[in-house]
Amino acid sequence: MHESVNKCLIYCRVSDTKQKTEGSGLESQEYRCRQYAAQHELDVVKVFHDDISGGGDYAKRPGMTALLAFLSKNKNENYVVVFDDLKRLARDTMFYWQLREAIADFGATVACPNYRFDESPEGKFMETLFAAQGELERSQIARQTRQKTQARLEAGYYAFNAPVGYKYVKAKGQGKILVKDEPVASIVTQALEGFASGRFQTAQEVRYFLENTPEFPKQASGKIGNNRAKDMLTNPLYAGMVVYEPWNVSMRKGQHDALIGYEQYCLIQERLLGRTYAPARKDLNKDFVLRGAVSCECGNALTSCWSRSGGGKHHPYYICQNRKCEHKGKSIRRDQLEGGFEELLTTVTPSKNIITIAQKMFRLLWDHRQQAQEARLNFVEQEARKVQKQIDQLVDRIVETNSDATIKAYEKKIETLEKKSLLLQEQMSGQTKTGRTFDEMY
Repeated sequence: MHESVNKCLIYCRVSDTKQKTEGSGLESQEYRCRQYAAQHELDVVKVFHDDISGGGDYAKRPGMTALLAFLSKNKNENYVVVFDDLKRLARDTMFYWQLREAIADFGATVACPNYRFDESPEGKFMETLFAAQGELERSQIARQTRQKTQARLEAGYYAFNAPVGYKYVKAKGQGKILVKDEPVASIVTQALEGFASGRFQTAQEVRYFLENTPEFPKQASGKIGNNRAKDMLTNPLYAGMVVYEPWNVSMRKGQHDALIGYEQYCLIQERLLGRTYAPARKDLNKDFVLRGAVSCECGNALTSCWSRSGGGKHHPYYICQNRKCEHKGKSIRRDQLEGGFEELLTTVTPSKNIITIAQKMFRLLWDHRQQAQEARLNFVEQEARKVQKQIDQLVDRIVETNSDATIKAYEKKIETLEKKSLLLQEQMSGQTKTGRTFDEMY
């Protein structure tokens, strides 16, 4: 070591924040580096920490970028950069040598308590071997982690960050599993079912609903972001399914409780891909209960609005916006319209004879619906058997063929059929052949 060098910088890194408190944590690394500095009479000027994975680009580590920036401003100080182990610099051979060269370009040298650097060709060769060993270990750990994660996904267990409405809990024999996180889970159900039923016409209306619900988690601004509502609408996890296309994990029944039915999820996807709707309005709420249900003389449904008077007070009105209507722009007070509607309801109370006739009609309808339900269930069961037979036939064809293109086509067809099978299974589980009679119910 050059005698004029008497200042050093310490660099410590762990792969994640959990390791801060473990044996190879930041504190223990710093302690060993300080011991090394004291033994070699080096004054510690500054310590830099990182607690994120360093297997890739070192430029993505804030601690290392801060260290390099410090060296750039102090090129003439001839610092020694001390670190606990070669693997702390980088577990990637290419990035390791790039980092070594960057440190050297700033006039600094490197030192390590458990490795003696040698600038000879043999020394650099050995250093490359140690760096390559670190890269191999990182790749092996990454492969094992992916294999374990993929196996859990294929078994129906979600393995990534819990989406809003769910949380992870430890279950005996199952590891961490998703469970409903109330009251947020019920709010998410309302939003998804509302879109499926048409209560919310667009993803933006779903967003307004969530933003106006106090219990739903939001950003500091009180908003949830433009894409978050759409991400929720397209997430099959809420339908009790697990899928991860980047790893070719096809749609399958998950090991967690669903917030909505899979049939509702499919309906949501159809609506998202269907016709476009008018922009969402922020006044779509219970303030105007008859909005869209009452028509003007021209036949168009009345819309609603708030009008502000000279004194700053807001007043609710219903209004016709049909350009061709002679009443366009003429408003009706909310209390006047809704009050008249309530009076109208009192005039249509049915007589006893009408109730008796209606009861007979409902009985006939009930029996007809019951027969139709049994017929539908039989049809769904037959369809499920047909789909499973098609899947089995395609699997047999895959075994018999050697063409990669043909195999991919069969696999794509199987994936489509499996989704159809999931939908049919849910339809069967939601119906029974032996329903209650009309007299038992009423």
